Amino acid sequence: MSHVPPPVGSTNGFHYFAQGWRLISRPGIKRYVVLPLLVNVLLMGSAFWWLFSQLGDWIPSMMSHVPSWLQWLSYLLWPMAVISVLLVFSYLFSTITNLIAAPFCGLLAEQLEGSLTGKPLPDTGMLGVVKDLPRIMSREWRKLMYYLPRALGLLLLYFIPGIGQTLAPVLWFLFSAWMLAIQYCDYPFDNHKVSFAEMRQALRQHKTDNLQFGALVSLFTMIPILNLVILPVAVCGATAMWVDRYRAQFVRH
Repeated sequence: MSHVPPPVGSTNGFHYFAQGWRLISRPGIKRYVVLPLLVNVLLMGSAFWWLFSQLGDWIPSMMSHVPSWLQWLSYLLWPMAVISVLLVFSYLFSTITNLIAAPFCGLLAEQLEGSLTGKPLPDTGMLGVVKDLPRIMSREWRKLMYYLPRALGLLLLYFIPGIGQTLAPVLWFLFSAWMLAIQYCDYPFDNHKVSFAEMRQALRQHKTDNLQFGALVSLFTMIPILNLVILPVAVCGATAMWVDRYRAQFVRH
């Protein structure tokens, strides 16, 4: 059954995030969810198990760099330090996971789009995935080059005692939300050969909604157990958003 787009203005980032949870069990789509899900479970599960075993050493070490005259703010800086580590770590490993799972995420987005539009695409299997690898990896590299200089600039804030260490987690969360919206929305855009610059411009047209979507993905990436299934959920939610809001602009029939 084809998908009927909701009325313009009746949806936002929260809607599409919720749609993602529903769509991962859509008939005919579940088998395309398996591979990105397995990659996410193995990598994110191992990464967060290691992180929580190290937090007890890292946080006191970070707090030892706070000047003595700011020790009275320790009740605020301590949770900020924990949040900062979780934000940076979750986005870092999310990026690594997405890089490895990118071919399977693209296939999932492609097949879900066909199911939603009522125009199913042929299942090219692993041969099609291998054939597209150079293009997919080139696109992932382009996203990484967009991300790195901005991330490094934000990380420098952590070296500014007090103000920088307080602002950095907030700015990092907003930046991560934007980057995760880019990361997951890019799969259906890239399937249709829409350039990275055009995709970013299109997402800015609904920036608040995309930040909502990315913020929810970012939050769930930090929650144990739930973060193990967030990758295919985010791909499905972003693909539904593409079908409703962007497909008509870029796909000509």
